[in-house]
Amino acid sequence: MNDVIIVGAGPTGLMLAGELRLHGVRVVVLDRLAEPTTHARALGLHVRSLEVMDQRGLLEQFLARGKQYPVGGFFAGIGKPWSGELDTAHAYILGIPQNTTERLLAEHATGLGAELRRSCELVGLSQDEQGVTAELADGTRLRSRYLVGCDGGRSTVRGLLGRRLPRRAEPGRHAAGRGGGGCAAGDADRPGGRSPQDPRPVRRHAAHGRGVPPDRARRGVAEDRTVAPTLEEFRQQLQAYAGTDFGMHSPRWLSRFGDATRLAEHYRSGRVLLAGDAAHIHPPTGGQGLNLGIQDAFNLGWKLAAEVNGWAPEGLLDSYQAERRPVAADVLENTRAQMQLLSPEPGPRAVRQLLSELMDFEEVHRYLIEKITAIGIRYDLGEGPGLLGRRLRDLELKHGHLYGLMHGGRGLLLDGRPVSVALGGPVDHVVDTTEELDAPAALLRPDGHVAWIGEDQQELLDRLRTWFGAAAD
Repeated sequence: MNDVIIVGAGPTGLMLAGELRLHGVRVVVLDRLAEPTTHARALGLHVRSLEVMDQRGLLEQFLARGKQYPVGGFFAGIGKPWSGELDTAHAYILGIPQNTTERLLAEHATGLGAELRRSCELVGLSQDEQGVTAELADGTRLRSRYLVGCDGGRSTVRGLLGRRLPRRAEPGRHAAGRGGGGCAAGDADRPGGRSPQDPRPVRRHAAHGRGVPPDRARRGVAEDRTVAPTLEEFRQQLQAYAGTDFGMHSPRWLSRFGDATRLAEHYRSGRVLLAGDAAHIHPPTGGQGLNLGIQDAFNLGWKLAAEVNGWAPEGLLDSYQAERRPVAADVLENTRAQMQLLSPEPGPRAVRQLLSELMDFEEVHRYLIEKITAIGIRYDLGEGPGLLGRRLRDLELKHGHLYGLMHGGRGLLLDGRPVSVALGGPVDHVVDTTEELDAPAALLRPDGHVAWIGEDQQELLDRLRTWFGAAAD
């Protein structure tokens, strides 16, 4: 019997598999595809995802295969240079194709002992008080204590649970493509948009029906969004929207998406959980989808491992939804806003111009950058100092860097003096100091978020029990 079955070998599922293996959880990852996809549906990692990789000792591998771009204004494609400072050691976006990200995460997870099975399509599941039974298309049945659906926006797991995502209106239909030809200025491999000053030929294009007369917008467009778009359809849409098809040819990848923003009401149903696009879908504006899924897995991994290993305090696993669902809701809202700002209609264009002017104020610009890059997230962990519930940047300590102490996925008590409470289980105590922390001590959860900060030892003990339960006694 496995401890956890993960359905879906995308970035979310592979990240989760690695996190679970750090805690010795027996994991099998199932994917219906015989081979990994060769096209890149996403092209970059934002700041918080880069910090996640750094906290697990993976960042150098990603940096070696990606290209760094200075973080800047990319909200709704509004190009604004950023001259301020962010609370991070990684103030850049890493341009790296999704298939490369998946390969690196697969190597990490399997290197830790996760089992990856391809050509395994889930067709049924059932659960009882002891575990979950997964039925595959070839008749195989697998048993596990928990199952996590990381299988995308058309999640089979979610469908088998009977959990439909609430629908919203979809005023626009969109298509995106990537290929080897084009004549417009731009850079397909740059996350967040393109620079008007960049003379290189574009290799990525997008078309949508906003602002186009209905008869022109619908001409040649398949009514069924599950039908893959054709190059001819793409050309017709660009002709209707821009008056030219930019001389496109030789597509490597074409996809269709809408304005839909949908969020699962529940991330957990008994012993079955959802993560990544299986729990939330939205347009790709801002490049947040892949990053949101990786960060879902980073939040869920240690909590599910605690449940499997028997030391989870009451409510710990349910805190996954309590913390991550509001984050997803915020992403859905900001992508919805960005899609409106991309409209060629006079009203949205006027608002876009106003926002562009407001982004000249550093506070506004910083707020939007922190929103898109997810470094502004603060989980609700109760009353306390401003750092409570936030993640810490990679502080420079006397004996190295903070993130270098977190590769094992354990909690961390950072203090400049010995403590009177006994530490046990998945919590390390590092006696070190740094002026950057501006506090006598801090307790970090395995995901790097601050669970306690201060010097009250009894309060520290209470927080240890809250997050690490029996392991802290």
